[in-house]
Amino acid sequence: MPHHDLVIIGTGSGNTIPDERFADMDVAIVEHGVFGGTCLNVGCIPTKMYVYAADVAETIRRAGIYGVDASIDKIRWTDIRDRVFSRIDPIAAGGQHYRQYEAPNSTVYLGHARFTGERALEVAPTDGSEPVTLTGDRIVVAAGARPAIPHLIASSGVDFHTSDDVMRIDEVPRRLTIVGGGYIAAEFAHVFSALGAEVTVATRGPALLREQDEDISSRFTSLAAQRWTLYCDAAPTAPPEQRADGTIVVHCQHGPIEGDALLVAAGRIPNSDLLDAAAGGLALHSDGRIVVDEQQRTSVPGVYALGDISSEFQLKHVANHEAAIVRHNLLYPDDPRETNNRHVPAAVFTDPQIASIGLREQDCRDRGIPYVTKIQNYGDVAFGWAMEDTTGVVKLVASPDGTLLGAHLMGPEASSLIQPMIQAITFGLDARTMAEKQYWIHPALPEVLENALLGLPLDPEL
Repeated sequence: MPHHDLVIIGTGSGNTIPDERFADMDVAIVEHGVFGGTCLNVGCIPTKMYVYAADVAETIRRAGIYGVDASIDKIRWTDIRDRVFSRIDPIAAGGQHYRQYEAPNSTVYLGHARFTGERALEVAPTDGSEPVTLTGDRIVVAAGARPAIPHLIASSGVDFHTSDDVMRIDEVPRRLTIVGGGYIAAEFAHVFSALGAEVTVATRGPALLREQDEDISSRFTSLAAQRWTLYCDAAPTAPPEQRADGTIVVHCQHGPIEGDALLVAAGRIPNSDLLDAAAGGLALHSDGRIVVDEQQRTSVPGVYALGDISSEFQLKHVANHEAAIVRHNLLYPDDPRETNNRHVPAAVFTDPQIASIGLREQDCRDRGIPYVTKIQNYGDVAFGWAMEDTTGVVKLVASPDGTLLGAHLMGPEASSLIQPMIQAITFGLDARTMAEKQYWIHPALPEVLENALLGLPLDPEL
């Protein structure tokens, strides 16, 4: 029975933990899929490479508004696909090669791990050989999450895609049906519609991106309905069917939806059940996430967890932050650090982009927190005029005294434009100071933030 000083399950952010400071430790790395985790292989990086191509296509289509006549001759889907994965696949292979052959203190187990007891695992190798039982003084669980598949679809027998495989298909489907209304659905709807598909989105909720501020969600839903065929409040009524010609029929409250391909984007679930985390003594939340404290420690001494398998924020930048905390606490247990997830920003790379940090208006209302808001249009500033933008907005939420509580953006470059607000909210910079005590470059787009800050209806007595 192999025993290791440290066992890491998962090669996404977990694989970033061992550095030169772990050189005197016997480290085991367990991976049942491809090195690099969700972000590198099926998440953040490839999707944004596709999004960029989609953005370029949409820019060309809209060029006429600026007096530039342009058209798209052809969408070379396979070239777009191969550009993405010719960059990504070698990185994944290189990460595996390094751990297997160049890191002298690392042992790589290619297989699926299951807990058999506290700090004890059984690994079923992917090559079909005999399972290996191993133990570790300390274990880091960083095994991520997977697409959630509604039972009606999973049990139907129809062909369907998820974010795990849809980017590697051989051609753009003529008609694509997307089931779901969150960020994955919104991003892929943008990608495939921009690259030539007729997209239909069906969501069981009353709007898209309902985790966003209510104004942003409402505005985006209205824009989406102009670009795609959108069905809200479209709960499934029966299992989907697949006809002899390949057509897939999705049955929902609005009636049958026909498409040539089906993409399920109904959220993601943590992989704790696949690891038999409970058998390892790990406490779980009701949604399957592994319970951790501020130091990323689980309920079992010596076992840590990070990323999508334990965090309520399924975001790479959060997983990386948590990995850094775990690394420090493994190296310096007498001087532990704590995770800071008080202000977590996020972005949705759809069209238009969406970015947010902090409290939403509905959060303040529900919690009884006094607040004021300001909505500022991109088109109110000079760069917005240059872009002929008619839909971009900045919405700020603040206390009446000027304390910034939240920022919610929808429009071009929202994921970059929000960064000053992330800094302000994180470090406690109030609205008046933020607006008045620094220069804002004219006529750059960040002036929309300046105007939003100046326009907050603050209490002058506070």
